[in-house]
Amino acid sequence: MNSKERGSSTLWGVSLMGLLMAVATAFATVGSVRVARHRVNNAADLSALAAAKLALIDPQGACDKATALATQNGVHLTQCKITHEIADIWTSLPISLPAVGTRTLVGRARAGPAEAAPVEAIPADEPDYDPGR
Repeated sequence: MNSKERGSSTLWGVSLMGLLMAVATAFATVGSVRVARHRVNNAADLSALAAAKLALIDPQGACDKATALATQNGVHLTQCKITHEIADIWTSLPISLPAVGTRTLVGRARAGPAEAAPVEAIPADEPDYDPGR
């Protein structure tokens, strides 16, 4: 064994371990950002549905309910806008990322009644009548 090569496998081993740690940290960071993104969007969706349910009856109470639900889900409700029976909700969640610092994720959801197309009545005595239609 050459004296110049003595200990080189230790350096290669340490380098490989450092590379594996960097890759694992990158995967963990991407995973945590994805979880946070889902969290902020799901909280916005849930808050918008709750606000839309109360939109016509009590618009201010609708925003209060949306704020409470967002807080229970660990996010901050940044804006609540009720227009007739439509609720627009914006949520935010600050996250801390290694080497990048703190960033804020934003979620938005809109909820309200579905507009149903008019249904034509088909008499039950017609041969083509299908109640499952």
